[in-house]
Amino acid sequence: QVQLVESGGGLVQAGGSLRLSCTASGRTFSNYVMGWFRQAPGKEREFVSGISRSGGITWYADSVKGRFTISRDNAKNTVFLQMNSLIPEDTAVYYCASTSGTSSTVRLERSYDYWGQGTQVTVSS
Repeated sequence: QVQLVESGGGLVQAGGSLRLSCTASGRTFSNYVMGWFRQAPGKEREFVSGISRSGGITWYADSVKGRFTISRDNAKNTVFLQMNSLIPEDTAVYYCASTSGTSSTVRLERSYDYWGQGTQVTVSS
């Protein structure tokens, strides 16, 4: 069992930045590929970013590439999502998730085993 707790969400103006954190407890954090997903009102949950177990490989949705940066600190059992140049379309509940699967499925929601409770990000225009 892995428990994931997100923090760092909030209200920000367009063009601003936020840094999300997700801290894990339970099992060995470095055994898991980590991902960030988001769900906007009335829309399905979508992949945002993922990071390999060592942190050496990252993946991004096209919509956030160049604006968001994912990173992890395995010593602190934490994964981060630095979000810059935020736009109103980034408004959503952001979830972190962990998977013991392979990197080939990192973009697939169904491959993730554990999920956090989500943190709200609201970008005003």
